[in-house]
Amino acid sequence: MEVQFKVISSNSPELFERRLNEFVASLDRDDIVVDVKFATTAVGTSVEYSAVVQYQTTQAWDA
Repeated sequence: MEVQFKVISSNSPELFERRLNEFVASLDRDDIVVDVKFATTAVGTSVEYSAVVQYQTTQAWDA
């Protein structure tokens, strides 16, 4: 299994949620989400929402 990371961020909570949902939906059925780290940061007068998703990709058995 190969460990990978994906960074997702946005200043809009709706866009952040959409990006996160789209990424999770793009994973293969057998891929594994290992961990999700979430943070918010003040940027001027707005807030930036960020997540780092650690996931593992799987490989099919050779027949």
